[in-house]
Amino acid sequence: MITLYEHPLSPYAQKVKIALREKGLGFELKVPGGIGAGGAAGEFVEANPRAEVPLLIDGNAHIFDSTIILEYIEDKWPTPPMLPQTPLERARVRMIEDVCDTHYEAINWGLGEISWFRRAEGALAETLRERAAEQTEKLQAWLERQLGKSDWFNGSSFGWGDLSVVPYVNASIGFGNGPDEGSALGRWLARTRARESVALTVKEAAASIAGMEVIAGVLDQGLFKREYRDHRLEWMVKSGGIDVVLKGIEKQNIRFTEFE
Repeated sequence: MITLYEHPLSPYAQKVKIALREKGLGFELKVPGGIGAGGAAGEFVEANPRAEVPLLIDGNAHIFDSTIILEYIEDKWPTPPMLPQTPLERARVRMIEDVCDTHYEAINWGLGEISWFRRAEGALAETLRERAAEQTEKLQAWLERQLGKSDWFNGSSFGWGDLSVVPYVNASIGFGNGPDEGSALGRWLARTRARESVALTVKEAAASIAGMEVIAGVLDQGLFKREYRDHRLEWMVKSGGIDVVLKGIEKQNIRFTEFE
């Protein structure tokens, strides 16, 4: 049995879950104990010194980083294929994944800092929300150009490109930045969310969001540590949230990491 250490709100973990479900593979889900509070331990940390989700365990194979996990899944279980056939198309969907995993993820993460953790309030929060909305609109316009007239980012069928985009566009809806339903991206999202693999993954995330109402209080008590990856830190600083970072360092003993 495959074991996947994850958190339902992690877009990186969502990508992996969708891939496993598309391939019809059985797997057990685990949320690492102490994650986010500096207390992760045991098998999870032994297999992944970065102490970050996702982590896939398949027998003696212990693999972290969502893109590397996707590559492992594709290599070991090639049917149905998630990557397009030609080298150029494979490169194209991998570039889409990279943009979403860095630029898009940082925007949604920043909005989570404001909405869930209340790391910024008042005029600063409004400024960050406005800049996030503008940047999201530009990214979604770029994604529409990548989609073109195709039904899927992979081309003729659902695949790597689609599962790499859906966690981020779906999260934008919760922050009020979802695409217009009648747009090409909006129609793509409706098709994608109708797939069983995606629908179940979205349902798991929605259930987890319900528990985020209390997280700001937990953060105030110093029981939860924020993770600043490189692209997240860059977004917060460039978008005007340097005070959020500085206050977090002083009050919460934030752990910095350059990895995803």
